[in-house]
Amino acid sequence: MTSDLLDPSSAAPPDHEFTREEHRRVMVILMALMLGMFLAALDQTIVSTALPTIAGDLHGLNHLSWVVTAYLISSTISLPLWGKFGDLWGRKSFFQLSIIIFLVGSMLSGLSQNMMELIAFRAVQGIGAGGLMVGSQAIIGDVIPPRQRGRYMGYFGAVFGLSSVLGPLAGGWFTQQVSWRWIFYINVPIGIVAMATIAAVLHVPVVRVAHKIDWWGISLLSSGVVGLILLTTWGGVQYAWGSSTIIGLAIASVVLLVLFCLVELRATEPVIPMRLFRNRTFNAASAVGFVIGFTMFGAIVYLPLYLQIVHGASPTKSGLELLPMVLGMLTTFIVSGQLVSRTGRYKIFPIAGSAVTALGLDLMAHLGPTTSFGYVALYMVVVGLGLGLVMQVLVVAVQNSVPHDQLGTATATATFFRTIGGAFGVSVLGAVFDNRLLATLRQSATPSIARLLQGGNLIANPAQIAQLPTGPRTVLIDAFSHSLQFVFEVAVPFAVVAFALAWLMKEIPLRTTAGRHAPETAIFDAPGEFSDL
Repeated sequence: MTSDLLDPSSAAPPDHEFTREEHRRVMVILMALMLGMFLAALDQTIVSTALPTIAGDLHGLNHLSWVVTAYLISSTISLPLWGKFGDLWGRKSFFQLSIIIFLVGSMLSGLSQNMMELIAFRAVQGIGAGGLMVGSQAIIGDVIPPRQRGRYMGYFGAVFGLSSVLGPLAGGWFTQQVSWRWIFYINVPIGIVAMATIAAVLHVPVVRVAHKIDWWGISLLSSGVVGLILLTTWGGVQYAWGSSTIIGLAIASVVLLVLFCLVELRATEPVIPMRLFRNRTFNAASAVGFVIGFTMFGAIVYLPLYLQIVHGASPTKSGLELLPMVLGMLTTFIVSGQLVSRTGRYKIFPIAGSAVTALGLDLMAHLGPTTSFGYVALYMVVVGLGLGLVMQVLVVAVQNSVPHDQLGTATATATFFRTIGGAFGVSVLGAVFDNRLLATLRQSATPSIARLLQGGNLIANPAQIAQLPTGPRTVLIDAFSHSLQFVFEVAVPFAVVAFALAWLMKEIPLRTTAGRHAPETAIFDAPGEFSDL
């Protein structure tokens, strides 16, 4: 179907615009990809409003961050692998495989009987989500030139926005009216439709090449990343920072990652080619993505907790109350994509977006029990506007700066840094929240609250908290409020760091061709065609 668009002999001239027929074909492909992306995006948002209830029902509010962290760790670790497999063997088959793995993880998550099972099955789900994220974005790089890609990325922004709107609403409705388990089961029919659609309409040419999988690199990277996540999660919570466990984890993680870099320098098919780091645009975009991922996943995951426990909203209502942030994000997703396509410039968007995100997080650090929802909505809009300016533009910048044979790997690696930033954000800010909350409650524990604190863990969900007597309930709500404020305060400096890093990005003229005829010199940020603007 799309071979004429991908054949190097039919490369478009520099000022080429798609004809109506070409645009129609591209849109058919995008519809298939967007169904897959919809699965991963929906799952991130549909879980958010159910997390307080899940943590209460399965007895472990202190493990709440791990429900998100396990998903992020596994998707992060799998990203480079999915990207490499797609480059070597073709992206369609591995995109379909990622959907199957995602659906298996979804079913098992819905059947979980305790927090440990849920965390493990969320990790399985995350492996599939990694393939969905990389596959959808890399296949776009096969079909659409970078200069026009921003325009079509707007459609992905619309899908992300739709899933972000439907996710919290569906998650709240299922949690309140049926069972939180259905937030996982609902993925199955959607996934079946996505599989059928992709099989029918997605026909991306496969160029088979000699291959050798970098199993040593994959193993060392996975072990090192998991070690660092455990370090940031356990440090100061389960183990003292000076304990032998934490020190041992730190040493082991550093050694594993150093060995990974050494192995990659000698690997025939490295999972993350070290020469990518000779690319200034790739380095800066990956660094910005890491820090933005830290602030976004680490801070925003706690918004439903604020809305349900501090503000007293039901799960369904809290889903509705998240819409201002979603609409803000959707707006700048679409607007930034259109402006990138029209102007060919992208550097200004991550600079402005990180600054706006920092402002929004600082405003959210002032949220309290008496804050009116009008102000809450306004602050969420500001954060959403900032995040929407940054996220997809970074993908366009990275894809434009590398040759086509590194497209999947570069996309996966850049997404890897953003997602690993999110995993670190969830674990670090989760530890901050747990420490502050439990310390505050122990200082003013009433008998009612003491019953909720079993073995140092808070066993409660919004429904239990609402049934407490007025005095203990007020103490608990104030403790949650102050702890969440501190989480947002800690996230602000990281957004400021992203703002500083965004200035280091090199703005390269966006290419106007797609496929394997893309300039191979891009990997080195060569002068001339790829000089600074």
